[in-house]
Amino acid sequence: MAQDDQSATTVDEVVVTGIRASILESIGAKRNANAVVDVVTAEDVGKFPDKNVAEALQRVPGVVINREFGEGERVSLRGTSPNLTRTLIDGHGLATADWFILEQLSATRSFNFLMLPSEIIGQTLVYKSPTADLEEGGIGGAIDTRTRRPLDLKEFEAFGSVQGAYNENAGDLDPNASALVSWRNADKTLGVLVAGIYQKRNIRRDGVEVLGYFDNDPGPGTLLVPSLIGSALFEQERVREGANFAVQWRPTDRVELTLTGLYSRFGADNFNQNYLAWGSNALGGGGTLTNTTVVDNTAVVGTITSTPGGRGAVFDAIDRDAEATTSNIALDGRFTPSDRLSLDFKVGYTEASGDTTNQPFVEFGAPAAFTYDLRGKTPQVTFLNLDPTDPTDMQFDFGSLHAVTNDDSELYAYVDGKYDVDLGPLQAIKVGLKYTDHDRDTDFQATTYGGFFLPLAASGCGGAACTPASFAGGLTPNDYLEDIKAPGTLASYWQVDRSKLDSILYGLPASVRARVSNYPEIFSVNEKAAGGYVMGEFAGEGWRGNIGVRVVRTDQSSSGYVNALVASPTNVSNAFGTFTAVSADRSYTDVLPSANFAFDLTDDVVFRFAAARTMARPDFTDVAPRTSLNPGSLTGVGGNPNIDPYRANQFDLSLEYYPERGTIVSAAVYYKDIESFITDAPSLETFAIETTTPNLSLCTAAGPANPVLYNCQFTINRRANGGGARLQGIELAVVKNVWRGFGVQANYTYSDVQTESGDPLPGNSEHSYNASVFYEDDTFSARVAYNYRSAFFVTFDRSTQLNQDAIGSLDASFAWNVTPQVALTLEGQNLLDEDIVQFAGDKVRPRATYDNGRALYAGVRYRY
Repeated sequence: MAQDDQSATTVDEVVVTGIRASILESIGAKRNANAVVDVVTAEDVGKFPDKNVAEALQRVPGVVINREFGEGERVSLRGTSPNLTRTLIDGHGLATADWFILEQLSATRSFNFLMLPSEIIGQTLVYKSPTADLEEGGIGGAIDTRTRRPLDLKEFEAFGSVQGAYNENAGDLDPNASALVSWRNADKTLGVLVAGIYQKRNIRRDGVEVLGYFDNDPGPGTLLVPSLIGSALFEQERVREGANFAVQWRPTDRVELTLTGLYSRFGADNFNQNYLAWGSNALGGGGTLTNTTVVDNTAVVGTITSTPGGRGAVFDAIDRDAEATTSNIALDGRFTPSDRLSLDFKVGYTEASGDTTNQPFVEFGAPAAFTYDLRGKTPQVTFLNLDPTDPTDMQFDFGSLHAVTNDDSELYAYVDGKYDVDLGPLQAIKVGLKYTDHDRDTDFQATTYGGFFLPLAASGCGGAACTPASFAGGLTPNDYLEDIKAPGTLASYWQVDRSKLDSILYGLPASVRARVSNYPEIFSVNEKAAGGYVMGEFAGEGWRGNIGVRVVRTDQSSSGYVNALVASPTNVSNAFGTFTAVSADRSYTDVLPSANFAFDLTDDVVFRFAAARTMARPDFTDVAPRTSLNPGSLTGVGGNPNIDPYRANQFDLSLEYYPERGTIVSAAVYYKDIESFITDAPSLETFAIETTTPNLSLCTAAGPANPVLYNCQFTINRRANGGGARLQGIELAVVKNVWRGFGVQANYTYSDVQTESGDPLPGNSEHSYNASVFYEDDTFSARVAYNYRSAFFVTFDRSTQLNQDAIGSLDASFAWNVTPQVALTLEGQNLLDEDIVQFAGDKVRPRATYDNGRALYAGVRYRY
């Protein structure tokens, strides 16, 4: 069900090169369309705005992104979370997987736009009101990214660019390059396009984190105390490699075949170190909390002292060999047997993987007394009986060498037909069928305590027992936390030498490095969707529109493992406990009507109305019968195979005013009634874990067979269908060429949400806006843009809310056309060096402050 017919789209175009001409073209398309769609377009081959598609989309009204690691990765549309936005490429779904281990384990439907190189993109469409012929799956909307086609270009076009990328925190200058070549014959019957990119970027993120809160009041009241307070240093080398091709054959005006392929790899090796004050373990092991200052039931100031044999300080160092890949191969065909009838088909296969193939991990700990203060710019911690810069003050507590893999794939087939009837207002009838077969598999292979850590600790460091000194390197960088620390923030500690860590762990015998299945994190989901649609296209004097219905049946099969606690012949057992394999099957059908109309009230004013029923399937991790545990905080998340998908009824109104050529002023109102919201239902559940530092208030020994295996009580956020939610908003936008090459683009979105449960809606910022000023002439172009989104709820993490404070970003790009073929470019992101600030429900409970620094790009672009 490809979206090749663009006559039924409303276009608000946002471009940064060739701006004036592109705006004129988009305004003309807008006045002759009916569905509500925004578009981001590359005006020239290889010239797409911003560094990836997500960052370009943030210029669209109602679209916001988050740059948690300094670069936009996911898109939230009209106040919904990223997993409620359906992402397509050339009209069909694209498999996706993630580079970061937590997202690999989460296995969401949220598309990571790091996997989509912007250089290969011609246009991206943001569908805000669905039509019956549009692929289902988005409550927020759908984003369809179109790759370029050679028959749409000149007989020969070539593009190339070279840039240097500089990250302020990392201090490295890295290479970026891209190229595209397109050829077609003079008759426009055969064309070939190939493109490729290579981008490298070293980043460093400085952060201060509070990893959850727990209730330390022994009575009926509540006294929230920080579980872990850490100073985190995240370093990563990002390497993006990608290629795509398109071959078009149009032997006659009535037959066309297109073969396309896409491959993208994101190398994401990273090293994360975090020196933490461990309040939950110290108090859970019998320690004391004194000298408190309490605000809003939260001990924002205090002194925590562990028992002599307990743990009040912990230092984690995690080295990850990580990458994500995605690929797609598709064959599109169009056959037009008569002037009235056209037939389209699409068949293809897409797959993705997100793997942490090796995760060398070491953990050090010590009994400790420390004072903390959560007030001020960032939390402050002072250790009273150890020196964070001295590795000999700690003990080697744990080590592992785990591996996580995540695979996603889909086989798809679509067929569409359109027949022009011209029966009064009914102009055409469209019908279509679809079939998709989707698989998602997550696997976690882990080293064990007895088989791995004990040999490592006993003789793994040059034949002798390992100590912190065996792994130690220098101290944190001199400018670490420079921009975000407060007086008293822990800003200097000893570091693990990454090369020593890898040498020691990889140097162990193969038998010691052997892994076994971590069953609670292993699951699979198969999802088959079959359906179709029928839609009528209508037009009359001063109006146009479409009415249709889409029907889809989803067959879902999921499997995983649950903790059994007791042995049984049907269970599987290993060092991590005893588990039962479970599976579940279910099916559901959705009927999704939609209607879109546009009315020309005057020569200058267009009014639009749209109504539809929409759905979005739950995340794969939500429907898997499994539980993911965080042993450090005794929390976890769990799936539920029986939850229903998100379903909503939505309505759109818009009014557009065209006072003069090249100018548009628009206002849109939307309303979404989400009937079946998926949320977390916290519960207390018992699981077996291996640990040498158990929280004895919540853990009991599992038995003599494994002295470090404990049955512990976890707080599990298990997915469930909760109450509904109502989401309504207003979008205001203006585009205007002002004077002599100067122009402005600005928009504002208000998004209000009310949930029946009272819980916040993930991804919803009440206020967001974008303001851009541009200038363009034959030799010089420039754009300065500022984006802002107000505070929003992210998710429940470690059994507490994770909210993010308001954030903005000032970005700029400049180009000097030295010749018609050669341009010098300069770009900057986050020029005001704004930080990411997160909190737990209220700012009195900080969660994290991250500094990603500025990013600069300079280079040369060539076009033939």
